[in-house]
Amino acid sequence: MTKTPLTFSAFRRHLTLGAAALTLGALGLPAAHAQSYPNKPIKFVVPFSAGSATDNVGRIIAQAMGEAMGQPITIENKAGANGILGAEVVKAAPADGYTFLVTTSTTQAANVHLYRKLPYDPVKDFTPIGKVGETGFILMVNADFPAKDMKEFVSYAKANPGKLAFGHGSSGSLVSAAMLNELAGLQTINVPYKSIPPALTDLLGGQIQFAFADTGNAVAQMNGGRMRGLGVTTKKRAGKAPQVPSISDTVKDYNVSAWFGLMAPAGLPADVQKKATATLMAVLAKPEVREKIQGVGIDIDIEDSATLAKTIDAEIKKWGGWVKAAGITPE
Repeated sequence: MTKTPLTFSAFRRHLTLGAAALTLGALGLPAAHAQSYPNKPIKFVVPFSAGSATDNVGRIIAQAMGEAMGQPITIENKAGANGILGAEVVKAAPADGYTFLVTTSTTQAANVHLYRKLPYDPVKDFTPIGKVGETGFILMVNADFPAKDMKEFVSYAKANPGKLAFGHGSSGSLVSAAMLNELAGLQTINVPYKSIPPALTDLLGGQIQFAFADTGNAVAQMNGGRMRGLGVTTKKRAGKAPQVPSISDTVKDYNVSAWFGLMAPAGLPADVQKKATATLMAVLAKPEVREKIQGVGIDIDIEDSATLAKTIDAEIKKWGGWVKAAGITPE
């Protein structure tokens, strides 16, 4: 059988049709990816230890989102260096929608001002998914501590300069104490921890004299009767601890709060980001999920990915002001 010679015009038609087929195939990839995602287990990296506020939030949304997406979501606690270790793990992970960072104002805003050289960029190295909520911190002392309220605490600390040690396990707890020192004119000793729970353990043991704990951990300790909360760092009282007055009632201009959210590595496909954000927003709308989050001392404050991106820019500036007001020198 004689083959018909392929003319230039026919050859050009073949190329055009082939290119069109490739283009259509490429255009179909995102839709196909969105339909198939997720098709394997997902991991949430928590940059603080088990039992911390970040860990509590992460476990609640991991369970809810896992059920909604039809895949298990596991928690990996990577505590250390004020959240930096966990953030680095997620920064280096593939941007495929199977590794997320349960983030906080520590990792995405405060660390910019607490360290001279940060091994990640909180904006360029991550893809925002959504914000979950906010919390304040409560100044905790043992039940037998001499001061019974904030006014007495300030007077006692001034009468004993350099004798009271505080433990901190996040930027929020550090800035809370440093700002109190700055605005109230106190001299206290700084003792760092990987997260807040081990600081509270040492507070109970008498190794330190006070600590600022997130509302959830603080209320749990207060309910146990071995610790007292003297003041909350936010200007309004915490919903889970309405009996604890605001520190700003005693120390003028005092105000510190922290927030929690979900991030992914930079370069996350837009369809995956959209699905992850939509899933997070959907589970946060469920009353039973909201109740669990509020139960660990977090006030619900939801933002989608686009809004969270703007919030992070604003938070970086705000924490810069707080760190400066607290008189903290970057490491």
